[in-house]
Parts: sequence; C-alpha cells; structure tokens
Amino acid sequence: MRQKITVWLTTAIAASMILTSCSAATSTVAPATTAPAATAAPSAAKKLRVKLVINGTLGDKSFFDSASLGMDIIKKELGYDTKIVELSYDRNKWEPGLEDAAASDDYDALVAGSLDMGDYMSKIAPKYPNKKFWFFEGDIDFASKLGAGSCTNKCSNVYSMYFKQNEGSYLVGLATGLSLKAKALKGIDNKTKVGGIGGMDIPGINDFFVGFKQGLKDAGLNPDTDIIIQYVGGDNPWNNPAKGKEIAKSMYQQGAGVVWGVAGGSGMGVFEAAVEANAYSIGVDSDQYFTVSDPKQKTTIITSMLKNVGAGIARAAKMDASGTLKYGTAEYLGVAEDAVGLANNENYQKLVSAEVQAKVAQAVKDIKDGKIKVDTTLK
Repeated sequence: MRQKITVWLTTAIAASMILTSCSAATSTVAPATTAPAATAAPSAAKKLRVKLVINGTLGDKSFFDSASLGMDIIKKELGYDTKIVELSYDRNKWEPGLEDAAASDDYDALVAGSLDMGDYMSKIAPKYPNKKFWFFEGDIDFASKLGAGSCTNKCSNVYSMYFKQNEGSYLVGLATGLSLKAKALKGIDNKTKVGGIGGMDIPGINDFFVGFKQGLKDAGLNPDTDIIIQYVGGDNPWNNPAKGKEIAKSMYQQGAGVVWGVAGGSGMGVFEAAVEANAYSIGVDSDQYFTVSDPKQKTTIITSMLKNVGAGIARAAKMDASGTLKYGTAEYLGVAEDAVGLANNENYQKLVSAEVQAKVAQAVKDIKDGKIKVDTTLK
C-alpha cells in the first residue's frame, strides 16, 4: 500500500492560513480538483455535522493542526457544523474514545486518521452504516468480510485518503541537497550532512526518508554517508520535544548542517536545537515557518514538506456534497493532485537560490508527467 505541491500553490490551505492569522505570503497545497467516480454512499446532507477525532491533542503545529484547519475550511466554505474531540496521547483512550464518538448522535460524518487508528475505525465504522466516515493516513480493512476485528460490510461507508509523502519528501531533499552542494546556506561551514528524526521506525515514517534520500542523491549528495537517521521511539514518540531536541543536537554535533524532524510534536525540539547550533531545519506536514512562533526558530526553517491533511478533509467534504466521493475504497493523493509538496514561502525564497528553486519547480512538473518516479517503502 502506498501513502501519498506543487511548489507554488494557493486556495484551501492558503485560506486556512488566513483563519489562523498568518499574514505573510506563502504558497501551500490546495485540494486536488480531480474527483473519482461516484459510488453508492450515504446520501449527502445539505449542512452536515462533521466531527474530527484525533488521537492526540491540538497544538502540535503539524499533523493534527493541519487536520484542524480542514475543519475550519468546511465550516467557513460549506457552512457545516464542526466539532473536534481530542483523545490525548494515551493509547489506552484511543479505541474507547473513538467508539464513544461514533456512538453519539451529534454528527453525520466522522473524521479520524493516523496509522494507529486504522484497526479501530475498521471495527467501529460498520456498526453505524448510516453514518459517513472519512479517514486519513491509515489502513482501513476494505477486503475482510466477517469475523472479529474486521469490517462486516467491507467498510462501505468509509472513504480513506493517503498522502504520498515520499513525493513531497523528494522535493525537500532535492532543494536541501542542491543548496548544500552549492554551499549556499550561510553559517554552516560548508557542511553536507543532513539529519532526519522519525517518531518511530515504521514504514509510514520511513517513506518520508526514502523520498528524501532520493532527492539528496539526485542533488549530488551521497544518501548513505550524508544523511543520519534516528528515531524518537519510546512511549511518547510524537509529543516529546525534549527528546527531539536532544537527538537534533547530537546530529548537529556530528556535522549535520540541516536536520528534519518527522515526528509530530517531538519535532518542535529540532527548531530549538537549530537556533543553538546556528544551523538549519526543515518542517513537516504544515508550513511550520508560519506555525512556529519563536522568530529565531522560524529563520532556521528552509522549507517544510507539506502533507495537507486539512486540504484533503476539505476536498472530501466538497466531493461528498457533490455526490462524487468514492466510499469503500482508498485514494492516493500526491504531487499530481497538489496534495503534498514543498512550502514556497518568504524564507524559502530568501535561503534557496533562484537556480535551485527553478530546478525544484521542474522536478514538480517531472513528477506530474511521470518522468521522475519516487521510491517508496509502501506497497
């Protein structure tokens, strides 16, 4: 199974940035415009009540905050009633929390996501065949028939979306590698090593790194010697900024000039370490140049790999309203659908040369045209 920016994008997420009072100019990901064929699904209400259930908390300035922006968009643009349920990072609360949220009568469509929630959604959604479920970035059991822990109705009321993070990561690797190769990033003593911090050593996270390495390689770096990979791990891999900072500091000390955190809230520690090391960082999921509040940390962020969960949720809502959302299957959204990519904001334009920007823009086109095939850890 595969999880799926153009470099210059606007529309839905740009609108969501306005909702969060971000005033500087940036290009981000818009919802894809190509709709799959319609299939049988619960009838679309004129004004849906949509509930987002997250297995964490808001404020990660990354994955879950991006999903929250999608709720802002559908509330503003479609007039839907929205609600967000935060289950915290306690794994013991996730399945019963999702079950409770699904059992209530205060929603028409329930949204959830992440690799950890797929099994729970696969068990719970079939119990409520008259409700709609939109799932992102996790495995839904569409194939099973009967039996404990499987979808008795093949999850025919679930729409699932994946984001091809490997493609967006390729663009980030290419921009970073070309900038390092040209020795264009000031203050890092011509370093060429890059660090990558994952939340956990799992295929979904490694899919970021395999695309990143391919981009670095195509930029002329050696992905085997010029990139250092380490994982936060432990009981709290996604919300441990202190551990993220500790790992990043070690990477900078090992000669990395740039470190990328792919670890949710744990990645916030990377920006702190970058300031102390007088080095650079990369954001993930959201355009973290805007979501990070500390001005010194902001200046270290070369770009961010955008996985526009919020845009995907808004896209699903609009397609559902038009009767074109394809329930009972998974959809894979990448560069071709303008669903992932690289943040082109003022700091990117300042730090990355026009020549490198042009090469990255060409790579976007080449991926869309099928001339560049990005490796993946997912099948």
